[in-house]
Amino acid sequence: MSRSARTFTATHRARTLRLLLGDQLNPQHSWFRQQDAQVVYVLMEVRQETDYVLHHAQKILAIFAAMRDFARQLRADGHRVRYVSIDDVSNRQSIPENLAALAAHYGASTVQWQQPDEWRLDALLQAWSTTQPLTCTVVDSEHFLTARDDLAIQMHGRRQWLMEHFYRRMRRRYRLLLDEHGQPCGGQWNYDQDNRKPWPGTPPEPSDWRPNHDHGALWALVRRSGVQSFGDPQAEALRWPLNRHEALRCLEAFVTHALPHFGDYEDAMSSQAPRLFHSLLSFALNVKMLHPLEVLQCAEAAWRSGRAPLAAVEGFVRQILGWREYVRGIYWAQMPGYDSRNALGHHLPLPHWFWTGDTRMHCLQQVIRQSLQTAHAHHIQRLMVIGNFALMAGLDPAALHRWYLGIYIDAFEWVELPNTLGMSQHADGGLIATKPYVSSAAYLQRMGDYCHSCAYHPKHKTGPSACPFNALYWDFFARHAETLGSNHRLALVYRQWQRMPPEQQTALRSHALHLRQNLDSL
Repeated sequence: MSRSARTFTATHRARTLRLLLGDQLNPQHSWFRQQDAQVVYVLMEVRQETDYVLHHAQKILAIFAAMRDFARQLRADGHRVRYVSIDDVSNRQSIPENLAALAAHYGASTVQWQQPDEWRLDALLQAWSTTQPLTCTVVDSEHFLTARDDLAIQMHGRRQWLMEHFYRRMRRRYRLLLDEHGQPCGGQWNYDQDNRKPWPGTPPEPSDWRPNHDHGALWALVRRSGVQSFGDPQAEALRWPLNRHEALRCLEAFVTHALPHFGDYEDAMSSQAPRLFHSLLSFALNVKMLHPLEVLQCAEAAWRSGRAPLAAVEGFVRQILGWREYVRGIYWAQMPGYDSRNALGHHLPLPHWFWTGDTRMHCLQQVIRQSLQTAHAHHIQRLMVIGNFALMAGLDPAALHRWYLGIYIDAFEWVELPNTLGMSQHADGGLIATKPYVSSAAYLQRMGDYCHSCAYHPKHKTGPSACPFNALYWDFFARHAETLGSNHRLALVYRQWQRMPPEQQTALRSHALHLRQNLDSL
């Protein structure tokens, strides 16, 4: 071997490979506190991850672009990085196969990774490690405020895993919004009743504070590589942060311009203001550019300094400290198998307009088209427009889960699956939600303006002009009376149904059957 070859080999080799997944873009992880020439950080764009469901183009672009920026930052900080692009000729398009090839390439004896947040990847990497002569180790991602099994331990033996008990415990654990005696500030744990106002049009929706990126070249590469997607890529004007610096600026802008009004209008909907006062931080949080505790403390500081009301801040804290950690606990306690639950036996396929927005129901038209254009919809649009319709119509919850997982920029299975199958579709039999979240047109009319320009009338129950939500609402409860009739939270609904004249019940159910048999034409 020549001297030059020996020199090349010595500098080329590495003792350890450290895998970084596309949702592990946290520059503050302890891994990065010091440089080690014997450690190579590996990031990879693979068809395994782009193709397991059909993804929105913006989701693929935003993750790839953020991964590339993270690799650039690591190199600038003095770390060794191997970035496997989607078109790399050595790319096996599989995380395990790439890892094995790279370990051989570098002569590495150890492969490390941070705990994946999706059961699918966790199981894949664990199974792969058992077949390798390498030393494989797993470390914490250092992101979440609870361990995977905290919720399961806390809720052991309970039939329903109510979030409120968990939330109060978390407030005490992290001393958020507590007074000097450890009691909730303002005397209440929960201000949800104060946060249900329709938006009257003022104050105005803030200007979009997110950065604007041109990813046209990356999009062309993705297309050339054969990756399939749907939705508008917005490749030359993508509004999602690339890195922690941009995410912190988004956090600051949210707290300044939107948090003061978030609470009042967090459940409101408007065709004129799709973002309203929501934070748009979920993508940055879920790929770990931001840590949840710093976000929570920033919001609390806004209240303590008089820049945001307590009800608004508590509502925001409950979403992150309570709900976000809670659904992650549900996910890890119930997987594998949670994704196949279908307690209500719903099997209808998704109508074609889930992929186009071409429906005459104005609320669904607006929200689905917005989702296709921006890869985002806020929680009430997801739950009480799309999810509400899907549940009452009897759409297949597994198909709906795959759609939600693909279309939304912030959708990773650990957070999306419990929200879809549990909270939205009641497919887990009520483990998360004490009752199904369904409503007639009256709720949509009260909380938004979608009904104003609709081909259907929100007060009509049957007939060609009737809003489909009305007949579907009553038919849903009639179809599932055996399962839901004993639920004390639904007692009033079933009393109302039983008081209806038989001919009215028949008319509602007949109209609902017609709707369910003709979903594509609605």
